Amino acid sequence: MKTAVITGGGTGIGLATSRFLLSQGWRVIAGGMDKEEPLPDGLEFIQTDVTNTDDLDRLMNSAERIDALINCAGIIRQAREWQAAEFHKVLEVNLTASLAAATAAREKLLAAKGSIVNIASMWSWFGSANAPAYAASKGGIVALTRSLAVAWGREGIRCNAIAPGWVNTRMGAGAKNDPSREPAITARIPLGRWAEPEEIAEVIGFLISPAARYINGALLPVDGGYSIA
Repeated sequence: MKTAVITGGGTGIGLATSRFLLSQGWRVIAGGMDKEEPLPDGLEFIQTDVTNTDDLDRLMNSAERIDALINCAGIIRQAREWQAAEFHKVLEVNLTASLAAATAAREKLLAAKGSIVNIASMWSWFGSANAPAYAASKGGIVALTRSLAVAWGREGIRCNAIAPGWVNTRMGAGAKNDPSREPAITARIPLGRWAEPEEIAEVIGFLISPAARYINGALLPVDGGYSIA
């Protein structure tokens, strides 16, 4: 059975991806610090601090094989990110842990000729007055994804990233429920609405599928056109 390991797989886009892959017959192992109950039947959830290499090794060792690694774990600290300690923490979770997870999974990905999907963001392109570390981490994800694609592609491991826009998740709830922000955000989206996390999950599912077997090092916006408006 094909197996996916998803960091941050118990919440938000990660949880939606867990559900989608389970529906497609995958074995799904989710690692994270938090989870949204109820978790879907069949999902194997392992408490994981992605900044702890022992935790990551334990997560990867729980799988006999790894056909896909999906790095969804992420945090945002808003204006506190202008403080050096908070800036460092956000980069540690959002960026450094993605490299650490890929490294921990590498041998099993190599054996399965598997692939990696990292989660970038629309903030990979934009500056952020309120979340500089989040924006920096997502810009870094793009560069890391390309570096992994170049370094590991010859071994048969593909690596791609998606850049979600505004999505109906807990992370986006602050903006969605803010009457001073939501109307302007929605008005700028050419498709006229926010994404559902399931729509992001299906794109991730495509990138790890045989249909995407020649896609490597790509950054795919999934934002309803927000980044070009």
